[in-house]
This record gives sequence, C-alpha cells and structure tokens, in this order.
Amino acid sequence: MTNELPDFHIPHADKIEWMIETSGWALEPVAARADTDPLTPGYCYTIGLPALTGFAEVVIFGLTPVAATGLLTMVVDLLKGGTEVPFGVELLGLLDNDLRCQFLPVDAVTNAQLFGTAHAWYRGKPFEIVQLLWPDRFGFLPTEPQFAHQLRLAQPVIGVL
Repeated sequence: MTNELPDFHIPHADKIEWMIETSGWALEPVAARADTDPLTPGYCYTIGLPALTGFAEVVIFGLTPVAATGLLTMVVDLLKGGTEVPFGVELLGLLDNDLRCQFLPVDAVTNAQLFGTAHAWYRGKPFEIVQLLWPDRFGFLPTEPQFAHQLRLAQPVIGVL
C-alpha cells in the first residue's frame, strides 16, 4: 500500500474560473505579508460580482477567508435579491446586532498591486471595487478616531470617503 496522495494541483486561473462557473463569483484570499512596510494584513476580495449582480467587486481586510466568505455570500444574496447597497453611507442591518458597516470606493489602479488575480481575470480592463469596512467590538468603524487601535493594522482603509 502506498501513502502517496493524489495530485490536486490545479492552475490558479482554473480555480477562479471554476468558482465563477459554479457560484457566479470567486473569492481570492491573500495572505498577510510581514516583508512590506507598512505590513500588509490578510485580505480577501471578490471576482465576478459585476457580471453576477451589477455591483462592484468587494475587498475586506482583516477577516479570515471563512469569515469573509460568509459575509460576502450574504452580501451577494442581498444583491441578487435586488437590494441596493450605496457607497460611502453607513449601513445598519447587514451585520448582526445592528452594527454599522460601510462600502467605500477603492481606486483599483492606484491599488493594483493588491488585486493581481482580478486584473488578470479582467485582462487589464478597468473594474470597480469597494472596500467593506467592519466595526470593532465597540461598534466603531476604522474611519472613526475611537476605532480600536490594535485593529488599525488589520483593517487599513484604502477606500475613499
């Protein structure tokens, strides 16, 4: 009996395509990097939302891929159901306990280094992306001075108010 595992190496572009074919959108997790200055926290972003829902791609910093998937699946379901989500406005009701969140437009060109897989998927064509800001445990958003100091590195604000 051999202990060799089957080879499941699939080209990354094929994985993204499979996710979009099966779910209508893909999630791209990006690991944190300690070799950058400032440090780059882990983040996740969508690929395929504009074609599926007419909404921009979404990036979330500081959440695990599992947590980001759950939150973004809920956002996608709302969008597919016809809910309109405005940019730059504090929203109540999306998160539990009426915690606030906010979607801020992101300059995809200035921040191109963060979205390499999306740029490859769109073959260099421009795309719209927004940052989903989530609150600290006291309900403050990272755009507010009261936001928990220890979370500032985990959730940098790259979106524009």
